[in-house]
Amino acid sequence: MSEARGDGTATDGGDDVLPEGFARLLGDYERHLVSERDLAPHTVRAYLGDIAGLLDHCVRLGVEEVGDLDLRTLRSWLARLQTTGRSRTTIARRATAARVFTAWLHRTGRVPTDPGAALGSPKKHKTLPPVLRADEAEALIRSAADLADDGTPVGLRDVAMLELLYATGIRVGELVGLDIDDVDDERRVVRVFGKGRKERSVPYGTPAGRALDRWVAHGRPSLRVDGSGPALFLGVRGRRIDQRAVRDLVHRRIADVPGAPDIGPHGLRHTAATHLLEGGADLRSVQELLGHASLATTQLYTHVTTDRLRRAYQQAHPRA
Repeated sequence: MSEARGDGTATDGGDDVLPEGFARLLGDYERHLVSERDLAPHTVRAYLGDIAGLLDHCVRLGVEEVGDLDLRTLRSWLARLQTTGRSRTTIARRATAARVFTAWLHRTGRVPTDPGAALGSPKKHKTLPPVLRADEAEALIRSAADLADDGTPVGLRDVAMLELLYATGIRVGELVGLDIDDVDDERRVVRVFGKGRKERSVPYGTPAGRALDRWVAHGRPSLRVDGSGPALFLGVRGRRIDQRAVRDLVHRRIADVPGAPDIGPHGLRHTAATHLLEGGADLRSVQELLGHASLATTQLYTHVTTDRLRRAYQQAHPRA
């Protein structure tokens, strides 16, 4: 692990190197997150950044032994974040990070009791994510398909990725992690490994199936190199495509759709969920398709559809 600083990943603004004991503790925690919990790299970085900030706050208060970490210290850390202008969502996320960390400390015998068990956090404001209308989603795919008419490998790949993102609502990390064998073209389902390496099968439709077939048959072989491995989607150098390239693609193609909100791959995930619910899918089925651990997360999309219905009612009903 790189040298542990008080700001972790530039979270709290501290610049002092953590004491050796805390730095070693942070290294042990990183190994736990990677090896035991099998979290994604960006999730590990976020947790470590938050906890580095907490440990830096402990040092500032003169708490240099993890056994002295108590609820009062945790609350003062969150209060400090609030006074420096952090949003409710950020503070809630860091409170969660602290609870996960102190539970690990207690479970591994580093502290006698879990001080984070009683730590509350502000409720996050539920915001309605921007989504595309059905015609805008179709225009997005069509704009990429028009550029792929010449049959270039990159064009075929881009259409297949956009079709699959919209058809399944999978996360961008799940998309880039797909291998060829994860696609069952006969049953039209894709095997996805989500957060915590939880496996689920997600169906996709005929348009996505056609795009995938064209990519695998005519596009992928042109980009494949000896080090490509089983990756389904490849970058221009033949390696597994990365998330940044997919995000850039979505933003570029969205720019070609007049009036559409500027969304990324996660916006396509929101769009897929919203269109499923608007089409009559039940909430628990959408929860399973998206891989949400909690139904409450999926319920956010019901607010999106209700908001749309309300706007349509106000525009159309004579006594709205």
